[in-house]
Amino acid sequence: MDSALRSSKKTVEPIPCEVSDIWHVLGKAWALIILKNMSTKKLIRFNDLKRILPGISNTVLSSRLKDLEKANLISKKVYAEVPLRVEYNLTRQAKELENILDILGKWVSNWKPITIRQK
Repeated sequence: MDSALRSSKKTVEPIPCEVSDIWHVLGKAWALIILKNMSTKKLIRFNDLKRILPGISNTVLSSRLKDLEKANLISKKVYAEVPLRVEYNLTRQAKELENILDILGKWVSNWKPITIRQK
């Protein structure tokens, strides 16, 4: 290979991004919507979330809740009762996201095409 060609190729260095550390959780389908809906309640149960999120399957909801719990964004409390009762709530860390989610919601409303807004 000729030296002019070799010298014209540039190496691209990745730019560090703090968001990428959490995006593997928040970037999954339904994750932000779950957090946004949980922010309106102090405690919420699985079936309550399922009711307010039409279209989400039990499997996906369960998986996202586990992901969010592992990321320390929600906490889960299991009560030793029959039937088993499980409640979820936002951690302090996730509550700090509420303002960001509100701003994101306003941004979407402002920039959504008019035809979509009217549906």
